[in-house]
Amino acid sequence: MRLVEGRHPAQEDVILPVKDLTPFGSLGVVADARGLVSRSGTALAVELAARLGVTSGLSAALEHLHRRRPLHDPGRVLVDLAVMLIDGGECVADLGALADQPDLFGRVASHSTASRVLHAIGPGERRAIRAARAAARERAWRLGGRPERIVLDFDSHLVEVHSEKEGAAPNRKHGFGFHPLGCWLDEPGEVLAMLLRPGNAGANTAADHVTVLEAALEQLPAEVSDRERDEPVEILARADAAGATHAFAATLREQKIRFSLGYYVTEAVGRAALALGDSAWRPAVDGDGEPRDGAWVAELTGHVELSAWPEGTRLIVRKERPHPGAQLRFTDAGGHRYQAFLTDQAGDDLATLEVTHRLHARVEDRIAEARELGLARLPFHALTDNETWIELILLAQDLLAWQRVLILDPDSARLAPKRLRHRLLHLAGRLTRSGRRRTLHLPAAWPWAGALIAAFARLRTLPAPG
Repeated sequence: MRLVEGRHPAQEDVILPVKDLTPFGSLGVVADARGLVSRSGTALAVELAARLGVTSGLSAALEHLHRRRPLHDPGRVLVDLAVMLIDGGECVADLGALADQPDLFGRVASHSTASRVLHAIGPGERRAIRAARAAARERAWRLGGRPERIVLDFDSHLVEVHSEKEGAAPNRKHGFGFHPLGCWLDEPGEVLAMLLRPGNAGANTAADHVTVLEAALEQLPAEVSDRERDEPVEILARADAAGATHAFAATLREQKIRFSLGYYVTEAVGRAALALGDSAWRPAVDGDGEPRDGAWVAELTGHVELSAWPEGTRLIVRKERPHPGAQLRFTDAGGHRYQAFLTDQAGDDLATLEVTHRLHARVEDRIAEARELGLARLPFHALTDNETWIELILLAQDLLAWQRVLILDPDSARLAPKRLRHRLLHLAGRLTRSGRRRTLHLPAAWPWAGALIAAFARLRTLPAPG
């Protein structure tokens, strides 16, 4: 150990002897660097939230929580918590990863202060948070983030917990926890709404699907959410067979929203599919429009009773040879696997309708991303606090989606959160000051340093909210 004159023993330079078992030889470790930061790319989300008006909107929504101007603005606290989730945090205490770097993130609240803010939020505040997020979405779309086609993907999933949390219940897989139902935009992956439900909630509960649909429509800009006009903006709603309920389909029809809903291959459907002649089957296609080897589609409308569904409902079925090694199910016939879906979309191109429905599978990626952003574990005992935590997850996933369409390059935009953190968000750098100007220096040898610099440059071109 080497002592440096004039320094406290706690600040000693410590030379750690390392056996020469690697090509690097002995490694000395000293704590003498200044201005280093370890999360250079995470700062993108903080500034993006400010430029889209998220921070100011949340501040205005929550200003009634304090009689006097607080040291830590509640709106900024919520943004920092959402950024913490993007950064990989799992609980409020992980906010310290940002608070420990004030040169990069400014003054961040302690986890105790952040917890008090979360506990003060009730149903009214959550409605205000959703309204602020909807306003930010409208601004993001005006700046270039509007999807070409609006497709709503509905799906539910199980969240396991290991303690008696309020509102949790046993689930169908003999676990215990929650069964949230969410709605995502297919592209670029924005999340519109999520309903936190007990573990024993049904996957095909129509009332819950309608509740989530109504909340999702409230998140869309007025020009899209207005379904009363003569020619409303086209919206397609997709769900697996759990969403194929008469009540949900009827609600979608009332809202002038097209639907594509998975349908169980019942005995009647199977018999009708097997009775079709070879001429009824057409080649299926992949997502890029190329023929899908060993797969065909056909229409069963008129061969199966559909009178209980909205007028114009069609039933389309696909048969496909299972991939090598797959085990056949008892519903598979003739060595083929059958899948069906209901839709009220028009058109004779069955292959395009079928591949459009099959792309609903991308919602699984959205759910996996939500789990990486805090949904894998709900940290609080009280149900109302976990409902607020869900709002933070929605905000984090929206901010990540807006980063992808507004400031990240195409290669970075395709990355899941874990890899994005490795390449960009957790990149170390050095902050220097010259006068009133700060400069963040990134490692010259890092392969993706240029991508991060370009992202900051695109971010700075976004106008600040008026």
